[in-house]
Amino acid sequence: MDFITLAKERYSVRQFNPKPIEQEKLELVLKAGQLAPTAANVQPQRILVLNREAELVKLKECTPYHFNAPAALLVCYDKTVSWRRKYDQKDSGDVDASIVTTHMMLEAAAIGLGSTWVMYFDPEKMKEAYQIPDHFVPVALLVIGYPADDAAPAKMHRQRHAIDHTVFYHDFSGGEGQEEKDEI
Repeated sequence: MDFITLAKERYSVRQFNPKPIEQEKLELVLKAGQLAPTAANVQPQRILVLNREAELVKLKECTPYHFNAPAALLVCYDKTVSWRRKYDQKDSGDVDASIVTTHMMLEAAAIGLGSTWVMYFDPEKMKEAYQIPDHFVPVALLVIGYPADDAAPAKMHRQRHAIDHTVFYHDFSGGEGQEEKDEI
Protein backbone atom coordinates (compact mmCIF):
# COMPACT_ATOMS: atom_id res chain seq x y z
CA MET A 1 0.00 0.00 0.00
CA ASP A 2 1.40 3.42 -0.92
CA PHE A 3 1.70 6.08 1.78
CA ILE A 4 -1.20 8.29 0.65
CA THR A 5 -3.53 5.28 0.63
CA LEU A 6 -2.32 4.27 4.10
CA ALA A 7 -2.84 7.81 5.41
CA LYS A 8 -6.30 7.96 3.84
CA GLU A 9 -7.45 4.55 5.08
CA ARG A 10 -6.11 4.83 8.66
CA TYR A 11 -8.70 6.01 11.17
CA SER A 12 -9.03 6.40 14.93
CA VAL A 13 -10.24 3.07 16.27
CA ARG A 14 -12.57 3.38 19.23
CA GLN A 15 -13.63 -0.25 19.49
CA PHE A 16 -11.02 -2.92 19.97
CA ASN A 17 -10.91 -6.68 19.91
CA PRO A 18 -9.51 -7.86 23.28
CA LYS A 19 -6.94 -10.05 21.48
CA PRO A 20 -3.43 -9.18 22.71
CA ILE A 21 -0.92 -7.74 20.27
CA GLU A 22 1.84 -10.14 19.30
CA GLN A 23 5.24 -9.05 20.64
CA GLU A 24 6.67 -9.00 17.11
CA LYS A 25 4.05 -6.50 15.98
CA LEU A 26 4.50 -4.38 19.09
CA GLU A 27 8.23 -4.28 18.42
CA LEU A 28 7.61 -3.12 14.83
CA VAL A 29 5.48 -0.26 16.11
CA LEU A 30 8.15 0.68 18.65
CA LYS A 31 10.84 0.44 15.95
CA ALA A 32 8.90 2.97 13.86
CA GLY A 33 9.02 5.32 16.85
CA GLN A 34 12.73 4.76 17.25
CA LEU A 35 13.32 5.66 13.59
CA ALA A 36 11.30 8.89 13.76
CA PRO A 37 13.23 12.11 13.23
CA THR A 38 13.77 14.36 16.24
CA ALA A 39 15.34 17.81 16.56
CA ALA A 40 19.13 17.53 16.43
CA ASN A 41 18.58 13.75 16.59
CA VAL A 42 18.73 13.85 20.40
CA GLN A 43 15.88 11.30 20.56
CA PRO A 44 14.22 12.58 23.75
CA GLN A 45 11.24 10.25 23.44
CA ARG A 46 10.55 7.91 26.33
CA ILE A 47 7.76 5.42 25.64
CA LEU A 48 5.98 3.53 28.39
CA VAL A 49 4.36 0.30 27.14
CA LEU A 50 1.14 -0.53 28.97
CA ASN A 51 -0.11 -3.99 28.03
CA ARG A 52 -0.61 -5.85 31.30
CA GLU A 53 -3.99 -5.99 32.99
CA ALA A 54 -2.89 -4.07 36.11
CA GLU A 55 -1.38 -1.31 33.97
CA LEU A 56 -4.52 -1.01 31.85
CA VAL A 57 -6.70 -0.77 34.97
CA LYS A 58 -4.58 2.17 36.16
CA LEU A 59 -4.96 3.75 32.73
CA LYS A 60 -8.73 3.93 33.22
CA GLU A 61 -8.09 6.15 36.26
CA CYS A 62 -6.11 8.60 34.11
CA THR A 63 -8.42 8.92 31.10
CA PRO A 64 -11.93 7.92 30.06
CA TYR A 65 -10.60 7.50 26.49
CA HIS A 66 -8.89 4.14 26.74
CA PHE A 67 -11.48 2.40 24.55
CA ASN A 68 -10.64 -0.88 26.34
CA ALA A 69 -7.65 -1.32 24.05
CA PRO A 70 -5.39 -4.26 24.91
CA ALA A 71 -2.34 -1.96 24.91
CA ALA A 72 -1.35 1.67 25.13
CA LEU A 73 1.86 3.55 24.53
CA LEU A 74 2.42 6.63 26.67
CA VAL A 75 4.79 8.85 24.72
CA CYS A 76 6.80 11.24 26.84
CA TYR A 77 9.93 13.28 26.30
CA ASP A 78 12.86 13.80 28.60
CA LYS A 79 13.10 17.56 29.11
CA THR A 80 16.72 17.25 30.26
CA VAL A 81 17.83 16.19 26.78
CA SER A 82 15.27 17.68 24.36
CA TRP A 83 16.62 20.31 22.00
CA ARG A 84 15.79 23.99 22.52
CA ARG A 85 15.76 26.67 19.88
CA LYS A 86 18.34 29.34 20.76
CA TYR A 87 16.17 32.29 19.71
CA ASP A 88 13.32 31.78 22.16
CA GLN A 89 14.18 28.54 24.02
CA LYS A 90 11.20 26.73 22.47
CA ASP A 91 11.52 23.12 23.61
CA SER A 92 11.19 20.63 20.75
CA GLY A 93 10.16 17.77 23.03
CA ASP A 94 6.43 17.99 22.38
CA VAL A 95 7.01 18.15 18.62
CA ASP A 96 9.48 15.26 18.73
CA ALA A 97 7.06 13.14 20.79
CA SER A 98 4.30 13.95 18.31
CA ILE A 99 6.41 12.88 15.34
CA VAL A 100 7.30 9.64 17.16
CA THR A 101 3.63 9.01 17.92
CA THR A 102 2.66 9.61 14.29
CA HIS A 103 5.28 7.15 13.04
CA MET A 104 4.01 4.48 15.46
CA MET A 105 0.38 5.18 14.60
CA LEU A 106 1.05 4.75 10.88
CA GLU A 107 3.15 1.60 11.37
CA ALA A 108 0.33 0.13 13.44
CA ALA A 109 -2.09 0.73 10.56
CA ALA A 110 0.38 -0.70 8.05
CA ILE A 111 0.54 -4.02 9.95
CA GLY A 112 -3.19 -4.39 10.57
CA LEU A 113 -3.53 -2.81 14.00
CA GLY A 114 -5.80 0.05 14.93
CA SER A 115 -4.96 2.98 17.15
CA THR A 116 -6.25 6.24 18.51
CA TRP A 117 -4.12 9.17 19.54
CA VAL A 118 -5.41 10.36 22.91
CA MET A 119 -4.39 13.67 24.40
CA TYR A 120 -7.25 13.82 26.90
CA PHE A 121 -5.54 12.45 29.98
CA ASP A 122 -4.32 13.84 33.27
CA PRO A 123 -0.51 13.99 32.98
CA GLU A 124 -0.02 14.26 36.73
CA LYS A 125 -2.19 11.19 37.34
CA MET A 126 -0.18 9.35 34.67
CA LYS A 127 3.10 10.30 36.32
CA GLU A 128 1.82 9.20 39.71
CA ALA A 129 0.15 5.98 38.53
CA TYR A 130 3.22 4.78 36.65
CA GLN A 131 5.96 6.41 38.75
CA ILE A 132 7.21 8.46 35.83
CA PRO A 133 10.19 10.67 36.66
CA ASP A 134 9.54 14.42 36.95
CA HIS A 135 11.80 15.21 33.99
CA PHE A 136 9.63 13.10 31.66
CA VAL A 137 6.75 15.04 30.10
CA PRO A 138 3.75 12.97 28.93
CA VAL A 139 2.56 14.19 25.53
CA ALA A 140 0.45 11.53 23.84
CA LEU A 141 -1.27 8.27 24.63
CA LEU A 142 -1.56 5.86 21.71
CA VAL A 143 -4.16 3.21 22.49
CA ILE A 144 -3.57 0.28 20.20
CA GLY A 145 -4.87 -3.15 19.25
CA TYR A 146 -6.86 -5.07 16.71
CA PRO A 147 -10.01 -3.24 15.63
CA ALA A 148 -13.28 -4.86 16.70
CA ASP A 149 -15.33 -6.36 13.88
CA ASP A 150 -17.78 -3.46 14.08
CA ALA A 151 -15.13 -0.71 14.37
CA ALA A 152 -15.61 2.09 11.87
CA PRO A 153 -14.29 5.58 11.24
CA ALA A 154 -16.05 8.48 12.95
CA LYS A 155 -18.63 10.31 10.82
CA MET A 156 -16.31 13.22 10.05
CA HIS A 157 -13.21 11.11 9.36
CA ARG A 158 -13.23 11.56 5.60
CA GLN A 159 -14.15 15.26 5.65
CA ARG A 160 -11.20 17.44 4.75
CA HIS A 161 -10.88 21.11 3.91
CA ALA A 162 -9.86 21.86 0.36
CA ILE A 163 -6.08 21.91 0.14
CA ASP A 164 -6.10 25.62 -0.75
CA HIS A 165 -7.81 26.26 2.61
CA THR A 166 -4.83 24.88 4.53
CA VAL A 167 -1.89 25.49 2.19
CA PHE A 168 -0.61 28.81 0.88
CA TYR A 169 2.39 30.05 -1.03
CA HIS A 170 4.19 33.23 -0.10
CA ASP A 171 4.09 35.78 -2.86
CA PHE A 172 7.66 37.04 -3.14
CA SER A 173 6.76 39.47 -5.95
CA GLY A 174 5.57 42.10 -3.49
CA GLY A 175 1.89 41.41 -3.92
CA GLU A 176 1.57 41.72 -7.70
CA GLY A 177 -0.95 39.28 -9.01
CA GLN A 178 -2.63 38.84 -5.62
CA GLU A 179 -5.91 40.23 -6.98
CA GLU A 180 -6.02 37.42 -9.55
CA LYS A 181 -5.44 34.80 -6.85
CA ASP A 182 -8.14 36.29 -4.62
CA GLU A 183 -10.69 36.14 -7.46
CA ILE A 184 -10.11 32.47 -8.16
